[in-house]
Amino acid sequence: MRIRSSAQHPRAWRYYDFVLAAMVTLILCTNLIGPAKVVTVTVPLLGALTFGAGNLFFPFSYLLDDVLTEVYGYAGSRRAIWAGFVAMIFATFMSWTIIAMPPSPTEPFNQQLQPALEIAFGEIGRITVASLAAYWVGDFANSFVMAKMKIWTQGRWLWTRTVGSTIVGEGLDSITFFPIAFYGVWTGQTMFEVIAFNWAMKVAVEVIATPFTYWIVGVLKRAENVDTYDTKTDFNPFTLRDEGEHRPYRQAESD
Repeated sequence: MRIRSSAQHPRAWRYYDFVLAAMVTLILCTNLIGPAKVVTVTVPLLGALTFGAGNLFFPFSYLLDDVLTEVYGYAGSRRAIWAGFVAMIFATFMSWTIIAMPPSPTEPFNQQLQPALEIAFGEIGRITVASLAAYWVGDFANSFVMAKMKIWTQGRWLWTRTVGSTIVGEGLDSITFFPIAFYGVWTGQTMFEVIAFNWAMKVAVEVIATPFTYWIVGVLKRAENVDTYDTKTDFNPFTLRDEGEHRPYRQAESD
C-alpha cells in the first residue's frame, strides 16, 4: 500500500535519522571497543559469570532494530541495517590501512602506539568476517520476525514480538558468529556452551529492557503520528523501497 500522505513519508520523519545514527554508533562501538575483552562478574544467586565485554551493549542494537521496525516498518530498519553494515566495512578497512602504514621512526611514541593499535584494532580475518555475517543475518532476521509478528498480532502485545524477534535474531547471530570465528580453535563443547550463554544473556537483556522499549516506541509513534504495518512489503533485503502501510498512530494498537 502506498504511503497515505507526504507528511508521513520517511523524508519527513523527524526522529528516524537520530535512531538510525544511534544504531550505527552502537554497532561500531561494540565491534571496536574491547570486543575481545573477557570479564567476570559475580551475580547474586548465579555466582561468577564470564562473558565478552562487547555482549553487554550489543543487545541494545537489537532493541533499536525493534524500535525502527515497530515505528517505521521493515523498510526503515532495512536502511539502518545496511548503514551499519557499510559503516562496519569502512571501519575495518580504515583500521587495516592505519595499522599497515609504516610508523615514522623519528617519533618515539610510535614504539608504544603501534603495538597498542594492533592489539586494539588489528582484529581482522575470520573474526571480522564472522562479525559482518552474524550482524547481517541476525538483524535482518530480527526485523523480519518483528514485522511479521506485528501483522499476526494485529499490532497488539508489543512485548511478544520484541522478545520473539530477539530470540530468533540473537540465536542466528550467535550460531553464525562463533562457528565462523572459532571453528577448529574451540572444542565442540566449548562452542555450544558459549553460544548458549551468549544467546541467553542477550535475550535476557531484551526482556529486562522491555519497559524502555515500550516507552521509546510510544514516544516516537506519538511524535511522528505513525504506526507502520508491513502488509504488502517486499522483504527482499537488497531493495530500499518503502512499501509499508503507514497508519495514523492509535495507542490501543500497541498495548
